[in-house]
Amino acid sequence: MHLLRPLVLACAALTFGSAFAAAPVLPQATGYQTREAWRQPVTPFRVADHTWYIGTEGLSALLVVTPEGAVVIDGGVAQAADMLLENIVATGTPIGSVKLILHSHAHADHAGPLAALKRATGATLVSNAESAVLLARGGIDDIHYDDRILFPPAQADRLLQDRESVELGGTSFTVHFTPAHTPGSMSWTWTDTRDSKPLQIAYADSLSAPGYRLFDNPRFPRILEAYRQGFATVANLPCDLLIAPHPEGVGWAPAATDDPQPRPMSCREYAAQAQQAFEQELAKQQVAR
Repeated sequence: MHLLRPLVLACAALTFGSAFAAAPVLPQATGYQTREAWRQPVTPFRVADHTWYIGTEGLSALLVVTPEGAVVIDGGVAQAADMLLENIVATGTPIGSVKLILHSHAHADHAGPLAALKRATGATLVSNAESAVLLARGGIDDIHYDDRILFPPAQADRLLQDRESVELGGTSFTVHFTPAHTPGSMSWTWTDTRDSKPLQIAYADSLSAPGYRLFDNPRFPRILEAYRQGFATVANLPCDLLIAPHPEGVGWAPAATDDPQPRPMSCREYAAQAQQAFEQELAKQQVAR
């Protein structure tokens, strides 16, 4: 019996080996593909006396310079890290002067280079509890995208509560939880100047629901309530100047050298448009139930 076993296994190996040889090669892995505009660098430009746009044509990243150091807000896709560092230097700001990194939400098209920026600058990465978990996982187990959109993991150093502020060089950055696009979405407000007058800037997070399940969502049972909270919060932000992670959605055209903000939009208008689109998607999903 023991003598027969190697012969049987050898025959089986030949049989299965032939089958495996005939099978097609497994498909190549593919990464997270992004729009060209999201990867198109633009020349940094001022949006206020101390606030610079340093992102790409389609994804915002901001640099706020204070007497005690600089703050970066959002970063875009992971491959933008070197570009962001070059743009920081292009504004006359030393890399080592970046003390804080803030962000909107933990998706690969905004949080992609945060880990690299933190390593290069030694800055403190500020987040909230919801987003910090996803940052640390690099996007794994995202409630809407599962593991489809990943990015280099980043460890948050400080977690904020809603309406808490962080201060640097006399500028106070206040976080507003706007749990619409993600449960951890954050919008930020601070006061800069323009023409020697105070300018209240709002960096309002995304409010869209791209392909999200809005009814009976087991991963996000209170999704409707969260979105409506997000709309209401953004509508009431202090907002002389509105910027958002996707600049074209709030009237910016960063690649335009003559006028990078051809269609100024208020926070209230942005929230109203987003809510209208949301209600339309909600009605569509209601019919399909």
